[in-house]
Amino acid sequence: MKKMIKKEVWTPKTRLGRMVKDGEIKNIDEIISKGLKIIEPEIVDFLLPDLKSELMNIGQAKGKFGGGQRRPFKRTQKKVREGSRNTYTYLIVIGDGKGYIGIGKGSNRESFMARQTALINAKRNIMKISRGCGDWECGCKTTHSLPFTVEGKSGSVRIVLKPAPRGTGLVISDEGKRILKLAGISDAWAQTYGESRTRMNYAYAVLDALKNIRKTKVQEKYIKHGGVA
Repeated sequence: MKKMIKKEVWTPKTRLGRMVKDGEIKNIDEIISKGLKIIEPEIVDFLLPDLKSELMNIGQAKGKFGGGQRRPFKRTQKKVREGSRNTYTYLIVIGDGKGYIGIGKGSNRESFMARQTALINAKRNIMKISRGCGDWECGCKTTHSLPFTVEGKSGSVRIVLKPAPRGTGLVISDEGKRILKLAGISDAWAQTYGESRTRMNYAYAVLDALKNIRKTKVQEKYIKHGGVA
């Protein structure tokens, strides 16, 4: 869990940052609903202090011993005159378990800087998703699952997320579970198509499915009865 930054430490460089620090904007929904671009990650730290982050296992170890094991970074090599130059790539997903989630990718020759870049980009891409209870077997009208079936796609990976009754759990891969938990979804079914072993595309496909919840038109009657939050 990330701790909130002290106000005296942060000096905003954008108009939006100054409005947040001065208390003119007290809720991140005001920023998201207006489609304002978040440039300073400190804005998210101020408005969502309870964010958690997860590293996605997008890499794979090579070699005779330990080959095939997943690891949280992807390393590429480039041959130069001085020898081999390594570049590290990380993919980080952040969320507060209450409907706010973001994803970010970062690459750098230094592993630490690549992680920091990925975390900053994830905060800049923060969004809010709608949750609900769209399973006909449940109908509890709480926000433990998805409001309806959604589909997401990235590259060759296509995923379909379906609402599930309370207590079902997350019937999805381990990477998908980590993303849905950060989004605040505890019950869901999933069907995956394509090259799902490409973990980066898989993570983006899950996020795309969650993003499509907002793009789908929902009846006002359903919203008024607490089906979506």
